[in-house]
Amino acid sequence: MGKAPEEEHPVKAFGWAARDTSGVLSLFKFSRRLTGDEDVRFKILYCGICHSDLHSLKNEWENSTYPLSLGTHEVVGAVTEVGGKVKKYKVGDRVGVGFMVGACHTCENCENNLENYCPKMIPTYNSVNYDGTKTYGGFSEHMIANERYIVRIPDNLPLDAAAPHLCAGITTYSPLRYYGLDKPGTKVGVVGLGGLGHVAVKFAEAFGAIVTVISTSPSKKQEAIEVLGADSFIVSTNPHEMQVAVGTLDGIIDTVSAVHALVPLLFLLKYHGKIIMVGAPNKPLELPVFPLIIGRKAIAGSCIGGMKETQEMINFAGKHNITPLIEVIPMGYVNTAMERLVKADVKYRFVLDVGHTLKAA
Repeated sequence: MGKAPEEEHPVKAFGWAARDTSGVLSLFKFSRRLTGDEDVRFKILYCGICHSDLHSLKNEWENSTYPLSLGTHEVVGAVTEVGGKVKKYKVGDRVGVGFMVGACHTCENCENNLENYCPKMIPTYNSVNYDGTKTYGGFSEHMIANERYIVRIPDNLPLDAAAPHLCAGITTYSPLRYYGLDKPGTKVGVVGLGGLGHVAVKFAEAFGAIVTVISTSPSKKQEAIEVLGADSFIVSTNPHEMQVAVGTLDGIIDTVSAVHALVPLLFLLKYHGKIIMVGAPNKPLELPVFPLIIGRKAIAGSCIGGMKETQEMINFAGKHNITPLIEVIPMGYVNTAMERLVKADVKYRFVLDVGHTLKAA
């Protein structure tokens, strides 16, 4: 039988974790490793809540192991200690950790700065580290990672608002760049105006794209256009609006994590257009082939980004002052926040104030 979480490593830590598929989070004692030569340790100040956290809590992807300490990939704070060989960071620096804390560093993907697609990539939580111990996320007081997995946060970005960029930011920035939807004048659709979708709108607008939001919620139209900067808005349940928009979009970023129809979206594309899936429904979607064949259209996917691109993204966000719309909450509110997230009752991202409220929780 293995050691208890609080006995695996010398450095004690505490946070909040779920013990089973009920998804209820409560205080959790564990431990983290000593600071190695290439490691950066930082005090966690803020941690975003992602829809992935919700899926993992209830084991909806059937890969969760308990106890499960969340904080998947939106962890930010201030450096408290660095290893002797660390060159890029010093104590006091504003930093963050995203989805991953390890990879093989030798495969083709790693050599091309695509560690996120490494077959041996190590996620920040619910995974196994190099030493065989479990990784624990950002719903905790401090974190440690090799410096290559640390991101520097630009000084002009508030830390609380910067946190979601390490998930929502890179998840939408990367496909916009890779699939050529970052050119001025490109017509980009964004499906779903939630945590991912509203950031996709902001990045696409900053690239100079002409952005159309596609949503089931007519009530979001005013905010999409007047606050987020979208150029137009389509109610996907309105047949007339969908018909008028047929064949108008170069590409679509689909951020929806629930089961939904893809064929109506395919009709919105121009010839050679593409839909890039970044949401992660827990059930298969139906995909007839003929709408793809007629028009040489494509459906693709994208998963976060490599470390080089993640730093590029956060620098771009700093340069263009791109910040997600967030609701900052205390740690003790986390279970209620998860219940609200199920109902999509957040505008548009929850961020936990870990630094001020973890101990008080």
